[in-house]
Amino acid sequence: MKNNHIENAKIFKAFCDETRLLVLSLLQGGEKCACDLLEQVSVGQSTLSHHMKILMESGVVVARKDGKWTYYSISQGGSKTAIELLGNLTAIEINTATIKRDCTTDIASDTKKCC
Repeated sequence: MKNNHIENAKIFKAFCDETRLLVLSLLQGGEKCACDLLEQVSVGQSTLSHHMKILMESGVVVARKDGKWTYYSISQGGSKTAIELLGNLTAIEINTATIKRDCTTDIASDTKKCC
């Protein structure tokens, strides 16, 4: 996964609002029309539209138009990307050269001490 902080921030932004988290939990049950989401989320139409734009820009949610209605669903690819990103960003990298440099052997007890 390439290191693109701007795109990565869009993914995390999608998860940083309780309304967007509510929308995601509603979409776990499958595709929903914007009008159905509006009934279940206590925000106005323009606010919901703003949240949906952020979710779509993150790639976690996709939309499809059917006449005048817009239907939203969770993107399997976007979900996988978000999971991989979190895993990559929270993985602990072990640099053995650093460990060797920072560790010394206590001759008296013959044990290694790391600072």
